[in-house]
Amino acid sequence: MTKPERTPSSFSVEIDEQPSKRRAVFSKAVQNLGSWHVVSVDDALALSSHHRRKVDDDSLRLIDDLTNRPLDPLFSDARLTQQKPHSEFSIWFTRIIVFIICIAVGFVGSVFVRQLNTDPRKQVRASLVSELQQQNTSLKKVTDEVTDLHSRVVKQADSMPDSGPDSTLTQDEMANGALAVKGPGIVFTLADPVASGAANGAGPRENGTSHIRVITDSDLQDIVNLLWKAGAEAISINGYRIGVSTSVRTAGQTILIGVNQVASPYKIEAIGNSKNLSQAMNSKSQPDLYRTLNAAGINPQVSRSYSLRLAAAEATKVTYAKRSK
Repeated sequence: MTKPERTPSSFSVEIDEQPSKRRAVFSKAVQNLGSWHVVSVDDALALSSHHRRKVDDDSLRLIDDLTNRPLDPLFSDARLTQQKPHSEFSIWFTRIIVFIICIAVGFVGSVFVRQLNTDPRKQVRASLVSELQQQNTSLKKVTDEVTDLHSRVVKQADSMPDSGPDSTLTQDEMANGALAVKGPGIVFTLADPVASGAANGAGPRENGTSHIRVITDSDLQDIVNLLWKAGAEAISINGYRIGVSTSVRTAGQTILIGVNQVASPYKIEAIGNSKNLSQAMNSKSQPDLYRTLNAAGINPQVSRSYSLRLAAAEATKVTYAKRSK
């Protein structure tokens, strides 16, 4: 009786379908690997049978792979290989490196967030404000020198025995704002309304979240024109005299009287007949003006004064205008 030939436990794989990697041939624990096949008693009898039919079918190959090789040998090899324990030094060294990396990433992130939160316009605005202050200081120094020289010239001219005081020239200089004057008049005061979001110290012009109406250069121009119309002879805003070449304008978020910055509250002093000026600037004479300002929360105040002193306006250099004969 011949011994029956043992059939293989799995079908052979064709050359073009073989895996690109050999399974578990490089493992140190390859000797621990084994084959686990699910074989029933009937299958064992069938294997021992001499009349087993050989079938070359792809579906049977798939069933054979799923039954006899449910796990990838590479995965089994990784499970059988014993991992070497790490030393305490390497563990602490790794922890320290990770801690340092976390601190570095946190520091860089905080610097980046802080850089994003900074407003570059503040630095530019601060630089422009500093430069403007320096220019104003230089201009004020030159203006004081010009005023001092002018006063010396006037004093020297008055001290001359042969020439008497020219009343016409004096009147013209006072009207043009070239001389300091004093006399009765009124004080017209108005201020910006208090912003609801100005608790952080920012004014209503700098607070982008408060949509309120503030006093503009147009408001000051209208009030100055009304005072001139009412008979004012000399006007100043916050101590800066309005001369023949003095402008009231806005530069950015700041109101300028000539080249001088002014801010709320605005104190407008006018020399003239105090009674006529106060009547011309009250709420009865100017109902539209008061209605507009009161609707925005601005409450003008008019007070009479029997003695006002207004400084001279800034001197202007005449370059193109010549005296006509």
